[in-house]
Amino acid sequence: MTAEPRRRGRPSRKDAESGPGARERILEAARTEFAERGYDKTSVRGIAKAAGVDPALVHHYFGTKDEVFAAAVEVSFEPAMIVPAVLGQGPEGIGERLARHFLGVWENPVTRAPLLAVVRSAVTHETAATVLRGFVLRRVLERVATDLDVPDPKFRAELAASHMIGIALLRYVLRMEPLASADPEEIVAVVAPTLQRYLTGN
Repeated sequence: MTAEPRRRGRPSRKDAESGPGARERILEAARTEFAERGYDKTSVRGIAKAAGVDPALVHHYFGTKDEVFAAAVEVSFEPAMIVPAVLGQGPEGIGERLARHFLGVWENPVTRAPLLAVVRSAVTHETAATVLRGFVLRRVLERVATDLDVPDPKFRAELAASHMIGIALLRYVLRMEPLASADPEEIVAVVAPTLQRYLTGN
C-alpha cells in the first residue's frame, strides 16, 4: 500500500501538535545552522532536520529562509531593551554603556551565534547585509543618536557601527590577537571615549 504523499506548504498534524517549544527549537536550530554554515549554505530543510520537524513547519512559522534568518538574529538585538538601557542615564557615559551592551551580546554564546552568521555573510549576501543594517544600525544606533538630538545622527550612527562591527569582525570572526583574548572591560575602556565622541560630539 502506497503511503499518502505529504501536502506541501502546510505542517502535518503531528508537527503542528509537537508542542509550544517547536518554534523555539526551530529558532535555536536556525541560529546554529546559520552561524556554522553561513547564509548561503543554510537551507530550510537543514534547519528543519536540526530542529526535528518537517520543513513545512518552518515555513508555517516563519515563511521564507530570509524571514527565518531575520527572526534568528532578532533575539540578539532587542531595541526595546537595548535603547532604553543605553539612553536611560542621558548623554554622559553613553559611549561606555553602548560598548558594554554590544560586547555583552557578543560574549553570550546564545546571542553570538546568529551575529556570526550575519557578519560572515553580509559581505557576500544582500539579505545578511540588510539584516545587519536593519538591526544593528537603524533599529539600535540610529535610534540612540536621534534621541540624543545631535547633528547628522545617521552619519554618527554609521561611524559608531563601523567601529563596533570592526571590533566584532576582528575579535570573534577572524580571532586576531591580542584583541581576541583581551578582557571585554579593557576593550570597553578604550573604545567608549570614541563612541562617546561619535554620538554626542564631546
